[in-house]
Amino acid sequence: MKMLRGAWAPNVIWYLSGGPRRFGELRVDIPRISARVLSARLRELESKGVVQRRLLDSSPPSAEYGLTDLGQELVPAIKAIVAVGMKLRAAQTPRRRAA
Repeated sequence: MKMLRGAWAPNVIWYLSGGPRRFGELRVDIPRISARVLSARLRELESKGVVQRRLLDSSPPSAEYGLTDLGQELVPAIKAIVAVGMKLRAAQTPRRRAA
């Protein structure tokens, strides 16, 4: 659970579950995250073996981030958390209207 507790870490893992992404693409996917925080999360997840960084042979040089096998194993856990969150939201919605 430590891997998922950092701010924005689940979001980064979620968007990388669709396939490798460049830094700028992740910034578009997660518009509320700052470049500094995204960079920190990617480094943190890379150091834990969840994300791998691959340098691209391009001009200018750039990198692409993708999930490792360990990172892929976290995706079902994130999906389960999202499913529970949706159920909780659905259960609370009628109460708000009644109040």
